[in-house]
Amino acid sequence: MVEGSSKPVVLVTGGGSGIGAATAVRLSGEYEVAICGRRGDALKAVAERADGIHPFVADIGDPAAASKLIGDIVARFGRLDGLVLNAGIVITKPFAETSLENWNQQLAINLTGPFVLAQTALPHLLARHGAIVSVSSVGAVQTGPGLAAYSASKAGLTLMTQAIAYEHARNGLRANIVAPGWIRTEMGDEEMATMNIAEDLEGAYAKVSEDVPQRRAGTANEAAEAIAWLLSPAASFVNGAVLAVDGGSLIANVGMTYFDKIA
Repeated sequence: MVEGSSKPVVLVTGGGSGIGAATAVRLSGEYEVAICGRRGDALKAVAERADGIHPFVADIGDPAAASKLIGDIVARFGRLDGLVLNAGIVITKPFAETSLENWNQQLAINLTGPFVLAQTALPHLLARHGAIVSVSSVGAVQTGPGLAAYSASKAGLTLMTQAIAYEHARNGLRANIVAPGWIRTEMGDEEMATMNIAEDLEGAYAKVSEDVPQRRAGTANEAAEAIAWLLSPAASFVNGAVLAVDGGSLIANVGMTYFDKIA
């Protein structure tokens, strides 16, 4: 157990898989990395991948649990320097078929949990002149079928993070956003498997990425590098920014992709 850490301390939510796990491994060594999620076995497996990763089982969709998590981390390490708000869920349903339960589930994890965590962590982050990185989505800017609740929650996360940046920049706190496009993760693989658009995952990712300028999905490590940079002193004058990690998908004009295919 690390008590009163001399290293900076960062919390990565949703650290049991995907971008969260890759970020935890990327930051380990430089930081003491607390990771949280609901699956203890998955968190333990990530913690075993590198020294300095510490699992905390918590459901950030429960406001009381989210608030307690910050207290537990500060009690253990004596400080909190960074917060990566990565945990998220998507329930793909047409707007007309989205139940209030579906809506509330996505807002609880994608927006309300980050609100509680950021607000509870704020005094500790201000004391360290720390940084927040929220993992939003290109879906917060451009939506698609079945994404009404998801896009609304991620757009809310983006604007909430920018509000934090605006209000607390003068106090030495930075808050930025990473907006991933298609990233190959466990959650992404599950989505691909349900789409039935190709015979295998490789074909499915190729299909959904055919209009992405880089013609591929990204990796969790590529997203982790962007998060690490925004947390670091190298990004010391970057505040309230939205950094798309999407292979250029947000710059693509959907009305022009036909001409790209026949060029």
